[in-house]
Amino acid sequence: MTKTSKISRRSTLLGLGAGASALAAGGVLPGSLGFAQAQSSAPIKIGFQKHATGIGAAYGRWYDVATNAAAARINEMGGINGRPVEIITEDDATDPGRGAEVLEKFANQHEVDVAFGTLFSHVVIGSAPRAGELKLPYFVVSEGHHVASGMLNRYTLQPGITDVKSQVISMAPFVADNLGKKVTMIYPDFAFGHDHRDFFSQAIEAQGGEVVAKIAIPPTETTFTRYFPSIPRETEVIYHVMVGPAVLTFVKEMGEFFGPSRPEIFGFIDSLEAVDIQSPGLEFLEGTYFWEGMPRYKQANESEAASAYRAAVGVNDSGAAIDDPANVATYAHMFGCWETMHIIKAGMEAADYQGPADRSKLIEAVEAMTDMPESIEHPQGEKVFNGKTHQTFGKQYISKVGDGRLDVVHTASIEDGLYEDEVDYTTQSF
Repeated sequence: MTKTSKISRRSTLLGLGAGASALAAGGVLPGSLGFAQAQSSAPIKIGFQKHATGIGAAYGRWYDVATNAAAARINEMGGINGRPVEIITEDDATDPGRGAEVLEKFANQHEVDVAFGTLFSHVVIGSAPRAGELKLPYFVVSEGHHVASGMLNRYTLQPGITDVKSQVISMAPFVADNLGKKVTMIYPDFAFGHDHRDFFSQAIEAQGGEVVAKIAIPPTETTFTRYFPSIPRETEVIYHVMVGPAVLTFVKEMGEFFGPSRPEIFGFIDSLEAVDIQSPGLEFLEGTYFWEGMPRYKQANESEAASAYRAAVGVNDSGAAIDDPANVATYAHMFGCWETMHIIKAGMEAADYQGPADRSKLIEAVEAMTDMPESIEHPQGEKVFNGKTHQTFGKQYISKVGDGRLDVVHTASIEDGLYEDEVDYTTQSF
């Protein structure tokens, strides 16, 4: 797709659902009514599928923080349609089978209005079919391309965070132009990693580069040194995107293996989420690059909305908890929970949501959303939501490690990450 056609397609997107867009946009959210004025005083129940245990526990901890901070703000504003928001939390153990069981529990035991929050792609893929069967709106904050690819169903939406395909399309030109064109990829051996493998390979080839090696690592691996000899000598750039509790070990062992003589390194911050980059053994990261969904360190040009969000979730200027600087946030991802919570609010108010009988109206109201301007509701930056694919598109950030912090050196536009539709969920029945 040419640059011109991308921009034209965005203009088309902006023209759809303009009426609902005003509600979706951060600036005009209805719902300032007091709880007593609502048709029902019963709370809106949002079932939060939390990775409290398992390999996603660090993300689960901070997704919980962002979710509850958003709920508190929404309740301070009068709730949703005059009703308070209640977060019902269940641990899915970062396990796909358990994820489906959690959705069953949400629907039949807790009687929630919507399910929300899932990150790890294999859990989303294992849970989404059950959401469709239960006719339970399922708002995921995952990044995987499984939503926009069409492999899921109309009840599953990803409106608050971009997906891997969009991210890597945005990153590949920077990598090819600034770091090198012969790339070795290191990624986790499940759906999220496979998205990176497939879409970055295509994207770097489009820039005249090639992936010279693809190294898949089991997500439960705890030591990585044995994988590094597989990196070809011709490698100019190592592209890494690891996840889970052993990410610090991975990055340290990579540094020990290469020493002072290393290729260029481009990582997705997933490999360093919840990890202090000033940890001993990470000195070799100086001068390397990371994709960030939202900059962890406060930048000189940070917007008022982003600073207000940073304060609301209790994170300091370095990206750690204000009350515990050793507790580093998963800052590049957790904004998706905050933004999705506000999208749920906007969708319910556009649909005049009163209860489960209005679930299809809620989905249609979200599908009608398009432009989401940067605001306190959308502090990561402006977005465009594609109701046909149930996927949002936004800015991407590339940061460089220097002096023990991350500073943004390149911002990719929304247009840089657009791609052709692969599904139209709006044609599917409820």
